Amino acid sequence: MRERIPDLPDFAAIDFEAANEHLTSACSIGVVIVRNREISDSFYTLLKPIPNFYRFWNTKIHGLTEKDTHDAPLFSEAWKTIGPMIDGMPILAHGKSFEERTLKRLLNFFHIPHDEFVFHCTHLWSEKLLPDISDHKLQTVAASCGYDLTKHHNALADAEACAYIGMSLFRGGFVSQKKTNSDSRQ
Repeated sequence: MRERIPDLPDFAAIDFEAANEHLTSACSIGVVIVRNREISDSFYTLLKPIPNFYRFWNTKIHGLTEKDTHDAPLFSEAWKTIGPMIDGMPILAHGKSFEERTLKRLLNFFHIPHDEFVFHCTHLWSEKLLPDISDHKLQTVAASCGYDLTKHHNALADAEACAYIGMSLFRGGFVSQKKTNSDSRQ
């Protein structure tokens, strides 16, 4: 069985960091725009999370605190810049479930009209296309695609790493599915 690999010369890579367990608690966002397989633009901002509190473990991961985002804009303000940047583009994320749910929840929370986005997961595709690397964590996959992720959990650095992965992996063609023991049973 062969699966078609997306051919994506143009896309937006996105990453959120969260203050707590609520999907509306994004405290930073990074967006990287790729056109013709080259990075053409990027955007980063801190965000005031909703609700505005930080869990110890979230801060331990990304280092952000309430003091950092006290004067940050709400997502609805940041969207005035981000929305036109990504309009109509496929969106890439490494582990897309969190980014996709966060983006949709924030757009709905702030009653921002939007079209449906087409998301692609660089994590899932890396498992198919790079099966022999040690793991499929963002920093490992990025390194195998030539990007040195030194500021992991900075939303812009993570979005840029995702963009490099996308530029490397999403070039069209097909991936063959490996046969398993269950495939050979008659």
